[in-house]
Amino acid sequence: MLFHSSYFLFLFLPIVLILYFVTGKYYKSLYEYILVAAGIFFYAYWDIFLSPIIIISIICNFSLGNLIKKNIDKNKKKKILIFSIIFNIIFLAIFKYADFLIQNLNFFLNTKIDLVNLPFPLAISFVTFQTIAYLVDCYEGNIEKNNLIRYSLFVIFFPQLIAGPIVKYNHMMSQFCNVNNRIFNYRNFNLGLIIILIGLSKKIFLADNLATLVEYGFLNYENLSFYESWLTSLCFTFQIYFDFSGYIDMATGIALLFNIRLPQNFNSPYKATSIINFWQRWHMTLTHFLTNYIYFPWARSLKNLNFFNTMIVTFFVFVIAGFWHGPSWLYVIFGSLHGVGLIINHVFRKLFSFEINTIIKCFLTFNYVNLTFVFFRAENIHVSVNIIKGMFGFNGFDLPNFLNFKVDVILILLLSVVVTFIFKNTNYLMENFNLSNNKKK
Repeated sequence: MLFHSSYFLFLFLPIVLILYFVTGKYYKSLYEYILVAAGIFFYAYWDIFLSPIIIISIICNFSLGNLIKKNIDKNKKKKILIFSIIFNIIFLAIFKYADFLIQNLNFFLNTKIDLVNLPFPLAISFVTFQTIAYLVDCYEGNIEKNNLIRYSLFVIFFPQLIAGPIVKYNHMMSQFCNVNNRIFNYRNFNLGLIIILIGLSKKIFLADNLATLVEYGFLNYENLSFYESWLTSLCFTFQIYFDFSGYIDMATGIALLFNIRLPQNFNSPYKATSIINFWQRWHMTLTHFLTNYIYFPWARSLKNLNFFNTMIVTFFVFVIAGFWHGPSWLYVIFGSLHGVGLIINHVFRKLFSFEINTIIKCFLTFNYVNLTFVFFRAENIHVSVNIIKGMFGFNGFDLPNFLNFKVDVILILLLSVVVTFIFKNTNYLMENFNLSNNKKK
């Protein structure tokens, strides 16, 4: 069930909203069961046969979290935590990376192992990172009041289930447990609808239209000239942003209808002035997870913590980030290039004290990101190399063949540039939205 489907917008969402506010007002905790049931139904709508997977994951991790919390012995707590993290990584690897591993074994060892072709459960990557953060919070004593229903709600709250953001247990539960958040709020409702509309516009009008030129370009990669290669890459760079941020906007707006605020996940990333700054603005909750749950623990474990070692850790953290996106070496290349970009930024800051003009920094950063996204979208190395060769002029400078029948898409690309670099983002709207009648009724 997609956020922009009529079934979701005009049937599922209104029913859940009505049940949420009615039960929240007259029944103490029934609203939790309503939201959990809605989340399970939402998940099952994608593939009912995969529903047991998320339910098993919820029960197992809730039990593991309780074992961690209840154990007084610090060494035993740590062992349970390590086991819990490994369990979740294996769980993710089985469903997402099993065939990738088999393919590589067959290639490098010349074996003929059959692919398992396991189904890909919805949102398993986001759920895994979110769960690991929860388990670490249990270990550090940050989780106090908890039960299976609340933990289930934390995992399967449907607005942030598809594409995040990656949320923290205490951040979400403090809102769900707030009695005032179960009372209909006109300001949040109106603001939520506006943000949903913005997200729908990004997704349907911008991203989906840009996708037509992207599809054409990546299918005809061998014949793309300089101009066609740049149009193809730029269209995808804006497509992925408006697709992803559009979904996040819809998730944010939908959650706000329930008086729940999801953490910010985008902050005008294409205005970034460095790759460091880009990851402070792009998929911010993923950056927070990578920093706090992979980078810092890894860096602290080093016997000799110096600049060189921290750069090595930085690089491999982003290799992991790339691989997290999907079972493909192209995602590894994407992550590696961002790791290299971060190292270059850090080395520049360490060795040089002069400042580069902000516009130039933004231009260089955007074009580097645009280049890396070619690997993110391409189906194989050959496709990505051909498009990048075209971008550097190796395939000639002929005018685009598809200009005649894709002028509308090029106009949408220009509109995307204007929206990205001139308009305020939805976070600004959320902080500055005013409604004359701002009463809770």
